[in-house]
Amino acid sequence: MAARNPGHALDTAVTAMMREVAAGIMMPRFRKLEAHQIAEKTPGDLVTIVDQESEARLTEQLAALLPEARVVGEEAAAADPAILDRLQDGTVWVIDPLDGTMNFTEGKHPFAIMIALVADGETQAGWILDPVSGRMCHAALGQGAFVDGERVRAKSSGSPLPIAAIATYFLSDERRADIEARSAGRIELVAIPRCAGEQYPRLVLGQNDLTLFERTLPWDHLPGALFLEEAGGRIARPDGTPYRVALPGKGLIAAASPAIWDEAAEILFG
Repeated sequence: MAARNPGHALDTAVTAMMREVAAGIMMPRFRKLEAHQIAEKTPGDLVTIVDQESEARLTEQLAALLPEARVVGEEAAAADPAILDRLQDGTVWVIDPLDGTMNFTEGKHPFAIMIALVADGETQAGWILDPVSGRMCHAALGQGAFVDGERVRAKSSGSPLPIAAIATYFLSDERRADIEARSAGRIELVAIPRCAGEQYPRLVLGQNDLTLFERTLPWDHLPGALFLEEAGGRIARPDGTPYRVALPGKGLIAAASPAIWDEAAEILFG
């Protein structure tokens, strides 16, 4: 199977893997984790036995599916950050085995499994599975965005003011106050789901109009960024630079349309 322009067979195989991990590893432990099955990688950044076992299973299966591809998982990168140095070289699977770990440890939804396939620095395909509802969001470069196999186009919320879920907890107090002041009367701020695997679908499905991220780790954003772009939305750095593995930068604005993106950039950074 070719890594570029992945087709139906690859999509089917990856989807089956993710559903098997959700059913066999993740959901049996939802709301049943014990204290010794949760640890801190860094202060406030949790890892669970579910993260570890899910990543191990997916790594094994993805490596067998495309033997020429390397596999980079969130937990593997936490143990050895050097594996991120060559994400733009060759074919790479990028795994977030449990996006929304904090929600999961608290017995809350949403959380997700996310996978991206990258070739020479360009995301070729992405998958986002909601293990609770079973919803699968999938995109392939140049081929569109799909929810449970049905092609979708991003749509706005239709709200009088753009609805924005903005992750402010990585911002300084000064920047947080600045965003709140800039948004007053121009943007409606709503709570974030604490799960990028839920935030991106909300942009496409008309629940939110825009979102602002401070941290842009590849496993958190590569699948969702492609899904949003293939659905007709826009994602870019605040200065307009595209979000790509090979292009360094900080922060992201993601929006349901290019017009909303332009409006948000002017309000929040103009």
